[in-house]
Amino acid sequence: MSYTALYRKWRPRVFGDVKGQDHIVTTLQNQIRSERIGHAYLFCGTRGTGKTSVAKIFAKAVNCEHPEDGSPCGECPSCQQIQAGTSLNVVEIDAASNNGVENIREIRDQVQYPPTEGKYRVYIIDEVHMLSTGAFNALLKTLEEPPSYVIFILATTEVHKIPITVLSRCQRYDFRRITVDTIADRLKELTDAEGMAVEDRALRYVAKAGDGSMRDALSLLDQCAAFHYGETLTYENVLDVLGAVDNRVFRELFGALRNGQTKECILRLEEMVIQGRELSQFVADFIWFLRNLLILKTADEAEELLDMSEDNLKQLREDAALADENVLMRYIRVFSEVLNQIRFAAQKRVLVELAFIRLTKPEMEQSMDAVLERLERLERQMEEGIPAAPWPGNMAGDGSQPALPQAVQPQAPSLESREAEPRTVTLPKAQLEDLNLIRNEWGKIVREMGMSIRPSFRETVVEPAGDSCLCIVFSDAMNFSMGSRPSILGDLERHVEQAYGKSIYFKARLRENGERLDTRYITDEELRENIHMDITIED
Repeated sequence: MSYTALYRKWRPRVFGDVKGQDHIVTTLQNQIRSERIGHAYLFCGTRGTGKTSVAKIFAKAVNCEHPEDGSPCGECPSCQQIQAGTSLNVVEIDAASNNGVENIREIRDQVQYPPTEGKYRVYIIDEVHMLSTGAFNALLKTLEEPPSYVIFILATTEVHKIPITVLSRCQRYDFRRITVDTIADRLKELTDAEGMAVEDRALRYVAKAGDGSMRDALSLLDQCAAFHYGETLTYENVLDVLGAVDNRVFRELFGALRNGQTKECILRLEEMVIQGRELSQFVADFIWFLRNLLILKTADEAEELLDMSEDNLKQLREDAALADENVLMRYIRVFSEVLNQIRFAAQKRVLVELAFIRLTKPEMEQSMDAVLERLERLERQMEEGIPAAPWPGNMAGDGSQPALPQAVQPQAPSLESREAEPRTVTLPKAQLEDLNLIRNEWGKIVREMGMSIRPSFRETVVEPAGDSCLCIVFSDAMNFSMGSRPSILGDLERHVEQAYGKSIYFKARLRENGERLDTRYITDEELRENIHMDITIED
């Protein structure tokens, strides 16, 4: 006896077998129970979500001799014939290969004759969006006013291609993608019935790889089970068959990306190519890994949104603590571009390697994202005490230092600048404490505020402006116009209050021409200690 694929063998036969589409099943059962059956239905949704299966179950239910709570009994002659595909009352048409006007004319001729057995004649037109314009026009009148014994069920994966004149004549039902939990439970039920030994973790991964499609998940399970026939299907077996990559590899790659280790990234990629991993699947899975990191960084109670074990969550939290939201978004954007290009590329490996080089060497790009990542990396190196790389100019060849561009050549200070000492101003102790706190933390505060203010707050200085008030001095007019907005200053005040418990009011002004910003602020006590004499303040 020939083998039957799992998705065919376990195709739903009654409404109770349909998983993940309760909103549709309940509605159709109520219509059958109350005998309020429509004449035209449109089933739309992604592949493998049960559109054709529900259409056949509905056709059996409306013709069933002994329906049970709106569902077919499966035992009467009518149900048996429809299940076997020998019933004259159910006509299934593939619109992809029967999309002409003459095919629709045949349907129009057939509907004139009532069924010889049963109550209804049901026409199931699959992939109905493939019909030609003429075929749709020929169907309109019949679809609007068919005989009382005729039901049309149109199924499509691309509902946007259906003319509005057809949509308005049908009851529309949208089939949702099936959740990972629902698919995994169904796979567990089927493997138990088949006597297959499978790890729960392996079933979970197959369910996730199905991407919301029960049929795709069953096909993948069939493929994995055939490769490891007679063995317990493990998580590692599934990864081998599907060409997928374990999360451990993604963690190591993310660490190499963050540290700018181009060679390490390319070596890891080479290992996966040698192992026969599918690069399209690898890129898609890595994007999902980065997405999980971003959700952990940005969403409240993010653990509820992530479908994974506590051990994986713990590892993911460790990686998320080291990540920056803006960098993660750049990684996701770059790899999303690669995923779109890789489908049609002859050299997939080269595209992925280029993405690694772009992300580990942001200095090679001129985009704003790349510039911000370079700044973030420099700031992190400064915090860790790592010296910045030297200027990459041409060496003179005699061991001397590289020549700097003319615009940044150091110049000897003028006599006037050498003689001009910074001005000293005394402040009350509380004001000076606030000023020193914000000045010491200013770089960190701007970085934590994120991309929205970081570019405009370059080359700014904080100065005192009264009790619990500080003024931000901008050197650039354009940056001042952006950074002095009340909404930005309000966000800054709230951030300082949350992070440091200080209620400080911020103002902003533009630096005047020739103004020096090296004023030294001290308290009265420090001034007395420095000059070692009493100070008399005259009226």
